[in-house]
Amino acid sequence: MSLLARPAVAAVAARTLQRLTRLADRRSGGRGSATASHARFPEYPRTVDELSVPTSIGPARATVYRPAVDGTPPVHVNFHGGGYVVALTEIDDPLCRFLAAEAGVVVVNVDYAVAPQHPFPAPPRQAYEIVRWVAGHGAEHGWDGARLTVGGQSAGGGLAAAVARQALEEGGPSIALQVLHYPPLDLATNARDKHSAAAKPVLRPWMADVFDTSYVPDPASRTDRLVSPAHPSDTADLKGIAPAVVITAELDLLKAEGARYADRLQAAGALVEYRDVPGVDHGYDASDDQRARETYDLIARHIRETGADA
Repeated sequence: MSLLARPAVAAVAARTLQRLTRLADRRSGGRGSATASHARFPEYPRTVDELSVPTSIGPARATVYRPAVDGTPPVHVNFHGGGYVVALTEIDDPLCRFLAAEAGVVVVNVDYAVAPQHPFPAPPRQAYEIVRWVAGHGAEHGWDGARLTVGGQSAGGGLAAAVARQALEEGGPSIALQVLHYPPLDLATNARDKHSAAAKPVLRPWMADVFDTSYVPDPASRTDRLVSPAHPSDTADLKGIAPAVVITAELDLLKAEGARYADRLQAAGALVEYRDVPGVDHGYDASDDQRARETYDLIARHIRETGADA
């Protein structure tokens, strides 16, 4: 076992990453590297306000992006990446502005509880409670909670998948679309047994040791359906789960599990589209504006069409 795969050591490493992220934020003058994120895609204005969502895990801060549309628009809940450990809410600011403008939806970008302070099952439970709250409080906040979509990138995609699963099991709320962008969907399989087409992939086994162990300290719990729905141990019938768009990156260590889950969703009649972005690795959209625009346009189109059909 790697030293970093020991829960106490992983927790120390995760807290160190959190402190380094906060230090970088202060040096850059913006929360979550907000200054750099806000500079991308300047043609899409940042029209936001903040709210606090009550949950059993504690209040969750959310940034709400407003589209320039008449009437009451649909709503999309976004969960950021960061290995379930780092609160990188503002890194998704370009995506949220893009979706608000191009899909014509209110985007609720969630600052959810992270590990090791809040290990599994707290994050997916809180994420589900947030989505349930968004669905029920649209009239108060200016969106149509009956036209609801969810999505996320990396760990956020894993949470979006977990939200859709809980909504299936608990009878709601109704989710018109789940968007899973390079998500981790199999934490039960050791990262050293996963393969990437890249010589030096972005995600390394030591990162998985820190992230996975901090998030789910007990290895036996990593087969839970809210953690690893792409693992062979999860054989439940997914018929009726929210329709899904699954996007993977060709060189990503997580590509195979994303593709497996897409196959599983297709078998359940729930796959709207599977797209593998060629020649890129995990998190490519944070630095490649052209590829980011192409993928964000794909996501916006599906969200827009979903809202129009509702």
